[in-house]
Amino acid sequence: MNNTVEQISKDPKHKDFEDSSHPYYRPKDAATLILVDRSGSVPKVLVGKRHDKVVFMPGKFVFPGGRVDKADSRVPVAASIPKELERNLAKGSPKTEASRARALAVAAIREACEETGLCLGRKVAGAMPKLDGVWKPFADAGIVPDPSGLFLIARAITPPGRVRRFDTRFFTADASSIAHTVPGVVHADAELVELVWVEIGSKPLEDAHVMTKNVLRELEKRLATGPLRHDAPFPFFHAVGGKGMRMDVLTN
Repeated sequence: MNNTVEQISKDPKHKDFEDSSHPYYRPKDAATLILVDRSGSVPKVLVGKRHDKVVFMPGKFVFPGGRVDKADSRVPVAASIPKELERNLAKGSPKTEASRARALAVAAIREACEETGLCLGRKVAGAMPKLDGVWKPFADAGIVPDPSGLFLIARAITPPGRVRRFDTRFFTADASSIAHTVPGVVHADAELVELVWVEIGSKPLEDAHVMTKNVLRELEKRLATGPLRHDAPFPFFHAVGGKGMRMDVLTN
């Protein structure tokens, strides 16, 4: 156990109390994207403030993300995810198929565009593939989603005893990957009411969810050790025997 990992509290008065009275819910695949701006001397990450009236983590600063859709495995992409990333996404779940790994990375891009208006992609040679529905902003900009520049930073499964449970992969990508911005996505009545580029550990993140802080610490460590790698070891946060969260480091 890494003693820097913040725990989900067993105190009923704590804001992150785990209520074991709820029935068991199987966690849903989800993906989160941490955009990093390294153009200055100190890296900054993009966080959004959630609306006070949403059910999940109201009023907190979070990274854009959400559940994987079935169509995420079939959306045309500018480039395949690297094989090293595909293998990393299978660690801890050895039966993960290539299509599922691809869907996780694509979901992170889709959710980021839907929630922030920032779309990661690039133009491709030849005819523009058909993109509609939630992917229409990409088609309008003449770009195709590009998951090849995503790096896996962490994985976390919501503990049992929660009404909503997610098996979330936290990806990061450089801000230079943003190819298009959709105006008007973030506003006072949206899911995210504000976007802020902040230094890791800065004031807007003081009240972040404990898992957000854990992932940020891992990201900060990775950024400090050199270029990011698709095959780098990453932490896997999960509950064990009702004794809080445990962190395993998944390696090659």
